[in-house]
Amino acid sequence: MDLEASESAIRACMHELGGLLLERVLNADKGGYRGSRIDCGQGHQAEFLGYRDKRLQTVLCQIRLERAYYHCAHCQGGVIPKDVQLDVVGTCFSPGVRRMMGRVGAKEPFDEGRQDLKELAGLVVKTKAVERISEAIGQQAERVSQGERHAALLGKLASVQAVPTLYIAIDGTGVPVVARETEGRKGKQNTERAKTREAKLGCVFTQTLCDDQGRPRRDEHSTTYVGAIETAEQFGPRVYAEAVRRGLKRAQRVVVLGDGAPWIWNIADEHFHNAIQIVDLYHARQHLTELAKSVYGQASTKAADWAAGRSQQLDEGNLEAILTALRRLRPRDESAAQKAVRSALHYFQSNANRMRYAEFRNQALFVGSGVVEAGCKTVIGHRLKQSGMQWTVRGANDIIALRCLQLSGRWEEFWEARAAG
Repeated sequence: MDLEASESAIRACMHELGGLLLERVLNADKGGYRGSRIDCGQGHQAEFLGYRDKRLQTVLCQIRLERAYYHCAHCQGGVIPKDVQLDVVGTCFSPGVRRMMGRVGAKEPFDEGRQDLKELAGLVVKTKAVERISEAIGQQAERVSQGERHAALLGKLASVQAVPTLYIAIDGTGVPVVARETEGRKGKQNTERAKTREAKLGCVFTQTLCDDQGRPRRDEHSTTYVGAIETAEQFGPRVYAEAVRRGLKRAQRVVVLGDGAPWIWNIADEHFHNAIQIVDLYHARQHLTELAKSVYGQASTKAADWAAGRSQQLDEGNLEAILTALRRLRPRDESAAQKAVRSALHYFQSNANRMRYAEFRNQALFVGSGVVEAGCKTVIGHRLKQSGMQWTVRGANDIIALRCLQLSGRWEEFWEARAAG
């Protein structure tokens, strides 16, 4: 006896039987007939013209759905109350099937999602259907996000309970896109056309306790994400709304973490006025290491010694000593190395108040942006930056919205609210 074949056959049979039962239950209302005339939804009367069947794919099997059809002469459009009632307007997939598609489409390439649906649920759909439904759900998630941003800016967005320390960490990462999405944009070296667009990611998490060595400890399951390919001006309200939802107005301390990019601090200055701003310590160290190599040579012992000395001063929060050391540098190369020194001077001068690491550590604060850097890989990279992928901005944003929703633990909340609405 082939047990696997028997299991599959019995499952298929059970699905067929369940589908027959579901079809009878759904069609017991005579197609949702509501009389000869009904309100079309726009203040006019729609007239009953008859019944129109729809083939509906459910999690069990495909069924025949009987629906009463009304037509509004004024709007020149059809009205099908039963489609609205069952949440199948404009689609041949049931809410349960669409939910499955959204789950797999957010986690893996669409064709792999199609294969998993067939293997795990016995559900046969096309790859393009997984893509379209996943993106459509992502658009619905984005509309929810837009509503939250609007409410936050009006001061009407409810927040969770008060927290001791709220962190907002912000970063960006490139997403490969189709050629038309980079029209007129230069690549990193300004010598060729760009191949990516920057997706901005914000993560919000809380800290209540420290470990037994007095180091800050991120609260378990406290990290939530927002992200999109958009300008910093558009992204600011997005991350602000998430911070408000997570308790910004009631937090005892608020910290903004970033890698030193000016657009991050512009957002912090505009939306998080009283927040403590901290440049990621490891990015600052990397600046020193790269500068030393530029001035003294890639394999120079002197470069390693110089960088190590400056890194120790950085840990101590002694920015004056670092700035003095930078001003004393006299690179032989009159072009690239001098440019690197000037750039480093500007970087450390403009971020001096954000590099008081000894003071920050004494306050038991995080000084690294590892959470959002990991988020860039988890939320963006693992799904949108796989080999051979190229996205439209719209499509990428749909999936980013979907992934942020799921990885923030808001999937059930979203789906229940959507069904209730």
